[in-house]
Amino acid sequence: MSHFEVIVVGLGAAGAATTYQLARRGSRVLGIDRFDPPHALGSTHGDTRITRLAIGEGSQYSLFAIRSHEIWRELEAQTGAELLTQCGALYIGPSADDSAVHGRAGFLTRTLESARAFDIPIEQLDAREVRRRFPVFNVQEHERALFEPSAGFVRPEACVRQQLALAEVLGAGIHRDERFDGYDVDGSGLVHVRTSAGVYTADRLVLSVGAWIGGAVPPHLAKYFTVLRQVLCWFDVRGDISAFTPARCPVHIWSLANNHDIYGFPAVDGAAGGVKIADEQYSETTTADSVSRDVAVEYTRELFEQHVSRCFPDVVGQVLRTATCLYTVTPGFDFIIDTLPEQPQVLVVSPCSGHGFKHSAAIGESVASWARDEVPSVSLSAFRAPWTTVRTRAP
Repeated sequence: MSHFEVIVVGLGAAGAATTYQLARRGSRVLGIDRFDPPHALGSTHGDTRITRLAIGEGSQYSLFAIRSHEIWRELEAQTGAELLTQCGALYIGPSADDSAVHGRAGFLTRTLESARAFDIPIEQLDAREVRRRFPVFNVQEHERALFEPSAGFVRPEACVRQQLALAEVLGAGIHRDERFDGYDVDGSGLVHVRTSAGVYTADRLVLSVGAWIGGAVPPHLAKYFTVLRQVLCWFDVRGDISAFTPARCPVHIWSLANNHDIYGFPAVDGAAGGVKIADEQYSETTTADSVSRDVAVEYTRELFEQHVSRCFPDVVGQVLRTATCLYTVTPGFDFIIDTLPEQPQVLVVSPCSGHGFKHSAAIGESVASWARDEVPSVSLSAFRAPWTTVRTRAP
């Protein structure tokens, strides 16, 4: 069969979720990926991703995070896989709350506003209370924190793997190691998708290709997407690991001086795995095909000496492993989930600016509704593209 109701290109966070949701609704869907997902060449890897319901980047995201938690619990019940761990999250920053996270100033204040808007339990803690309850965090007197008990982490590779496996069981075509070479829309509105294996047709096309989006959309739209290389580090811990386990240590986002942030996780895999701590950079651009995968020793040493050693006295400078991943950042750090100009049957999905995985399960559900001309459970209207002026068919 070469004709499908929907073709999904890119099977990472959003693409795997969309393919699964379409398959469970009985749609004829084909998912295509140039690699073998889950893989470590894009943005959906690294063992863990922070998930939180009170979203400091904007309350328009919270409904997606809430629904995603529900979907992951449903997937766990179906598969027996461990996907979501709700160990809580600490959001730490200066009392003045003048820091910015993912392009949004006042992160703590906005997080608190989102929690109140959606009745999400959250606690306000001073530095002394943080140190008492979570002693591995060396919070300073000028800092304060929010603690969200329902937050935690998800396993991105496992989420992708389980959704694609279920999609195949439900009849979806999953084509791995097949390169997307472009598409055309004919006069009748049918989409012709070209790949390294042939040509397929579809009524709808979903482009969820992450850092490869600049080459998938018309050239004049590539300016809306910037690719950034990020580094992840797993550090060793001095002595007993028990204080860093998920039962006692939450995930964290820590806003430091000069708008520098670090984020991290408990020791999710015990002492041998260490603790994953990373920062973010928004100045050095790259491409998905030219990015360097090597991590310099000087980088990890600087991260440890300037930030990690102060924040976590029991974390040592020995790096157990590193990885790189890619952020695809849009103007204003917002998501783009929107149709292309004059091509209402082609949807660009979720270049998520570094904060998207926690929303991906629900995004896939809403995109599936768009593709089937159904009303989504959570509206995508907040994520319209900068290029949109007059729309013929809203997602």
